[in-house]
Amino acid sequence: MNQKPDFSNNANRASTAPAFLSVWDMHSYYGESYIVQGISFNVHEGEILALLGRNGAGKTSTLRSIARVSDPEVRHGEIWLDHKPLHKMASYEAAAAGLGLVPEDRRIIPGLTVEENLQLAQIAPPIGWSLERLYELFPRLGERRKQEGVTLSGGEQQMLSIARALARDIKVLLLDEPYEGLAPVIVDEIEKTLAHVKQQGMTTIIVEQNAVRALELADRAIILDTGSIVFDGTANEVLENSQLREEYLAI
Repeated sequence: MNQKPDFSNNANRASTAPAFLSVWDMHSYYGESYIVQGISFNVHEGEILALLGRNGAGKTSTLRSIARVSDPEVRHGEIWLDHKPLHKMASYEAAAAGLGLVPEDRRIIPGLTVEENLQLAQIAPPIGWSLERLYELFPRLGERRKQEGVTLSGGEQQMLSIARALARDIKVLLLDEPYEGLAPVIVDEIEKTLAHVKQQGMTTIIVEQNAVRALELADRAIILDTGSIVFDGTANEVLENSQLREEYLAI
């Protein structure tokens, strides 16, 4: 019998840089189903972290746990953002502390135009992301600012969902399957936008089934398997390790 490859010495690799977002021994459940099984990791300011794994590995559950949404339920562990204890907060408090979750279903508000969707999210007065700056980042949204948001194409709705998160002047952008169902040319456009946002200092965690595209964008990667971390290292290490990719990502 072939021995299962061991990448455990890569997991939870320490860094000398201070953590901006820190997750420590987090355990999350859907009812009695034990989904996130005691994971710990750090994300540094301005970093893009790709959170990867096969279907059911716990990626979205980890993202939702960090965002403090009600489901899954975090029953143990700590989550810190810029010295603030997110694990003691409700979801709206975590959002006010600087988390911006962009869910897979985008949740564009029916009956509101592009601009109204953005205005509803925007703090007053805007500190970093004014409407003008958002339209510079997403020119298509500027062109369609008076169009009802739900009538946009899938790619434009994804742009609106990301822009709406940025409008709150967040500290960490949490992206759940941002490339799902989008044409490659639209994925290219969104990737360029995320790279530009990174240049502005934004910290980002991206969950994405298209692992190669996520790795090409990311600085670091964490791979989950059945709710546990099996790898924590650089994105290039994953791209260059065919055994790791085959074992846990099927690529």
